[in-house]
Formats: sequence, C-alpha cells, structure tokens
Amino acid sequence: MSPQQLQSFITLIGVALVVAAGGGALWIWFGELRLRAVRRTRLQGGPGALAATPKSGGGLAAQALNTVRRLGQQDAVRDPAKLTVLRSKLMQAGYYNREAPVIYLGVRAAALALATVVVILTLPLIVGGKAGPTGILLACVVSGIAMLGPDQVLKSRRQKREYEYSDGFPDMLDLLVASVEAGLSLDAAVTRVTDELARRYPHLAIHLRFLVLELRAGRSRKDAWASFADRLGIDDARALATMLRQAEEMGTSLGETLSVFSADMRAKRMLRAEEKALALAAKLTLPLILFIFPCLLGALMLPAAARLMKIFAAS
Repeated sequence: MSPQQLQSFITLIGVALVVAAGGGALWIWFGELRLRAVRRTRLQGGPGALAATPKSGGGLAAQALNTVRRLGQQDAVRDPAKLTVLRSKLMQAGYYNREAPVIYLGVRAAALALATVVVILTLPLIVGGKAGPTGILLACVVSGIAMLGPDQVLKSRRQKREYEYSDGFPDMLDLLVASVEAGLSLDAAVTRVTDELARRYPHLAIHLRFLVLELRAGRSRKDAWASFADRLGIDDARALATMLRQAEEMGTSLGETLSVFSADMRAKRMLRAEEKALALAAKLTLPLILFIFPCLLGALMLPAAARLMKIFAAS
C-alpha cells in the first residue's frame, strides 16, 4: 500500500468516525429533548399528558434504538445486579427514563463493537503496512474512547448536576424556612419552593417535583425525602433527610430545625467559597511559571541583548 493510499484510508476512517459520533450525539440530543418535553407535560398534569407520549416509529432512528435496546437487555440479563446502581447514577445525571440503564448498556456495547471493527480494519496497517505506529495509535485511541467514553460522559454530567445541586441547596433551605415560618406545612412549602426555584435551578426543581408527586401519592415523608436524597446524590440532601426524620420522630419544632440547618448550609457555602479563593494562588503557580514568567523575562532581557549585540557588532 502506497503512502498516499494509506493516508487516504486513515482519513476515510477518521471521517467515518466523526460522522458516526456526530450522528450519535444528535440522536441522543433529540431523544433527550423529546423526553424533556414529555416529562414537562406529565409534571404539569395537563389534559394531553398521556397523548404526548412519544410512539416508536419505523424509521432509521427507531431501528437503531431497538438495536441498542436489545444489546442493553442482553448485557442486563448477564449481570442484573448492577442495574440498581446504574439506575441511581443515571438518575443523578438527569436520565429519568425507566429504560435508561438498558439504553446506556446498549450504547456501551455498540461502542465496543464499533471499536472492534475499527481495530480489525487497522490490522493491515499494523502488520503489513509501513505506518505501524500510526495504526497502533489509531486503534488505541478508538479503543480508549469506546471503553472510557460513555463512563466519562456520565461522570461529567453527574458532576455538573452535583455542582448545581450544591449551589441551590442553601437557597432551597432559605425558602423552606421562610415558607414554614409563614405558616405553611412542609409539603405545601416544598410545592411553593419548587415553583420559585424552577428558573434559577431547573434540575433541582425537577427532583423537587418528583418529591411533591411522591408525597401526594401517599408515600411517607421520611421515605420520600430519603429517595430525594438518593436521587440528588449529595451529602447535604442526605443530612436534610436524616434531620427531617429525626425531627418527626422526636417531635421537635420543624421551623427551628430548618433554621439551624439553613444557617449551617450558608456557613458551608461560605467555607467552600473561601477554600476556592485560597486555592487560587496555588493553582496560578503553574500558569505563572509556564506562560507569564517567560514573557516577562523576554520583555526584560531582549532589549539588553539587542543592545549588547549592537555594541559587539560595532566594535
């Protein structure tokens, strides 16, 4: 194989991977938009909530979804114990669909299958071609993306949501304290706070809506708040659920308990802000050494070096 043919083959594989990745990202994005619209309609409880449920069509996207679902079901049957943990992680990342674990496992299996095909296609480059290191590098990159890509995407999405939950939790507690001290019950206060937080913290408001629906369905308060804490996945929510359970069992004043807990949350948020501010100097050390210091040294030394060169050239 000539170098030109080898380069064309590698370029074709790269373009195919980029097109496949872009198509998959668009498909996941459109599916998430559709699920958000359906979830919003169901939470609002409008008369067309049931009619707005998407029906699977017979197009290419539906066939691909069915294939991914079958792959995920096979993986789930082989190891059903990890579905509970995976479902909890997906809910913390914002995927609330009941089939989300199966689809996630199917996407991982499809990514591994695609990586296997790409590695097989690169074997002629590695064995008999002149571009052995290039083929090995391409196979390693594709395999790494297939094995670690879905987990990293899920992890980054979870971390982004956890940051929003941690930022919005003190505000939620302040609104709860104000509502309870104004005379509302805890359940009515949660409903009121959900409406107030919908614009500033939309993802936190979704979990609060789930909490309101569970309370209206007749679930006990301690179980509903414990499920709320598990969905958020942050320590503050678990501490709040434990505090509410203890306050209910011991019969203490709910307003005073929430006030103390809210003040503690505000103090923690201030401590986190101070920690980030104090860590800024240490984080700026490496950019200062790599970028700012060489520029400053060049600005100070280049005029002197140019003048010395001029003097030596004249002598």
